[in-house]
Amino acid sequence: MKSSAEIKKIAKETILLEVDAISKLQNRIEDDFVNVINLILNAKGRLIVVGIGKSANIANKMVATFNSTGQPAIFVHAADAIHGDLGNIQSGDVVICISKSGNTPEITALLPLIKNMGNSIIALVGNMKSFLAKESDFALDVSVEKEACPNNLAPTSSTTAQLVMGDAIAVSLLACKDFTDKDFARFHPGGTLGKRLYLKISDILSAENNPTVRVEASINEVIIEISNKRLGATAVIDNDELKGIITDGDLRRMLENGASFTDLKANDIMNEYPKTISNNTLVYDALQLMEANNISQLIVMDSSKYVGIVHLHDILKEGVV
Repeated sequence: MKSSAEIKKIAKETILLEVDAISKLQNRIEDDFVNVINLILNAKGRLIVVGIGKSANIANKMVATFNSTGQPAIFVHAADAIHGDLGNIQSGDVVICISKSGNTPEITALLPLIKNMGNSIIALVGNMKSFLAKESDFALDVSVEKEACPNNLAPTSSTTAQLVMGDAIAVSLLACKDFTDKDFARFHPGGTLGKRLYLKISDILSAENNPTVRVEASINEVIIEISNKRLGATAVIDNDELKGIITDGDLRRMLENGASFTDLKANDIMNEYPKTISNNTLVYDALQLMEANNISQLIVMDSSKYVGIVHLHDILKEGVV
């Protein structure tokens, strides 16, 4: 059994070994990398990412990243490809083949078949003298000096290097395509990321979320409206024009000052300069505005018309954080 100190030492050494492995990749970004990016950008088909063993797991992740950033891609397992799945590779597709050794039987059997079909091949390979490196159109060096595994056997540093090189390709592609956050949102309509990028206040604002009192309303009317709508605030309106906001806090401060209910009207205690947002504002931007001003409600406007109040709780339940 390892001691606590020994376990920490092993973990730190693992991280340092993998950091060292990926830091060396920077010096391998040369003209061939640029040629790879241009090849993919000009391709008429998709990206086919091929791997076997642990490299297949990395290939799957790369495909997910490519697809989510606007580059159509599919994963093909090298063993399955030579047993029927070669039909997934169509004319115009570019094939990325990932392998540490570059000499596995499945890879050496598959490459000539792909070349006979006329597809371009990009290698992410850990052995630049291998069959894969020599037979590919472009070979990107993802070799490592040592696996983080103490036996130098289990793919650790090598798969990390493959993954990082894949990310370098994906990010370079999206930058060349001027891929924006709006494009990203189209591919991520669900989950936290998607909601941050597309969900607007108008999408979550209920028709009932419009507490309203007149400027001459009594404090009793104000309390009833705030209580009924349960948003902790009400807008103050005069002839359909927004004049201010009254919050629970305003009511508490009124009581602390010893004011009489019978002597005050809504316009006596309202805040004349409420924070407002457009109903087209992104929900995530509204949340940031609330946090910046340490408030829980925002007045929502449609052009110059008051349409409601959005509360912090309405935003949080949407799962944008």
